Amino acid sequence: MGHAAPTVEARYLAAVWACGDEAVLSGLPAGHLLGLLLGTAPDPEVSAPTERRVAGVLTQRRRTIGPRDRIAWNGVPVTSVPRTLVDLAAVLSAPELALACHRAGVIHRTTPAHVAAVLARSPNPPGHGSLISVLTGETPVSLSKLERRFLGRLRAARLPLPDQTNRYADEHRVDCRWISLRLTVELDSYRFHNSRWAFEQDRRRERAAYARGDQHRRYTWHDVIEDPTAMLAELAKLLPRPS
Repeated sequence: MGHAAPTVEARYLAAVWACGDEAVLSGLPAGHLLGLLLGTAPDPEVSAPTERRVAGVLTQRRRTIGPRDRIAWNGVPVTSVPRTLVDLAAVLSAPELALACHRAGVIHRTTPAHVAAVLARSPNPPGHGSLISVLTGETPVSLSKLERRFLGRLRAARLPLPDQTNRYADEHRVDCRWISLRLTVELDSYRFHNSRWAFEQDRRRERAAYARGDQHRRYTWHDVIEDPTAMLAELAKLLPRPS
């Protein structure tokens, strides 16, 4: 019965059901299902309180997946977003983990405080140091093509690079910040800034920048990639060229 082209969700749900009560999708497939990871859907990986062996499913016995660390997403029992980020920290590189954390914030409104609550219940899991480094902005990574191209424009124009990229200032993650020059720059791609919630968050970040005494500028895909002339002219007045 059914159809010949089951969805990824159906495949994942079947894997969870096959592993018994209280089983949840976890690891890389959980990240994929929740939209934190892009690309081809990984094979099912399921965590359950009792040991199971199911053909085609990577299973592991875990007693630490409590009610606070599990949700249903598109009908599939899965580790919560913060719990999934903690698990992904053990298997992803810093840039991949940073992107997953960024998407968690945009799609699910997940904050470092949510992740910290999971870490408090499961101290020092594998990848703990890498995750903390990403959440605090200590790992210098650019999250998108737009950000990488922006930094490339600065180098080509011989303008100073930001002191911080993708690091929290106050309670908001900031794309680029020159601390001594008191300048914050946000880079707006339509992909991550096309919802009402994202719009409201952008306004809050702008107000926070002014509150801490920074000038604030926003640049779009058009400004950075298609026609950077006006953007570079403005930044040349704000950023002194190195002597």
